[in-house]
Parts: sequence; C-alpha cells; structure tokens
Amino acid sequence: MATKLEKPLKRELAIGDAPYMITISPEGLKIVPKGKRNGLELTWKAILAGQGGAGAAPGGGLGV
Repeated sequence: MATKLEKPLKRELAIGDAPYMITISPEGLKIVPKGKRNGLELTWKAILAGQGGAGAAPGGGLGV
C-alpha cells in the first residue's frame, strides 16, 4: 500500500548543471531554480487535463 501525500515533499534535482528544487504537495507540483522563489507550478488537475506539457501527449505522456 502506498503512503498518502499529506504534506509537501521537497527534493533537489540537477538538470544539466543547474540545480532545481522540486516540491510535491497534495495541491500539485512546483519546480523552482535553487535559490529562487518563482518557478513553474502546476496543479494535479492541470497536469491530468493536459496543460502540463508532457500530459498533453497522446496516451497521457506521463511515462506510465
């Protein structure tokens, strides 16, 4: 059984040479360059509706 997501989960991710902070919360997903405040923020509904870029691909495009 999977653990329910009840509070934000933060992780650092390097894309190329640039570090990013990823926050996964019950509301959605946020990707921000490390040390900055503003970044890309998507709700789960927007991702599933295809407004999240990869979610717009046929078949969902979520790599599942």
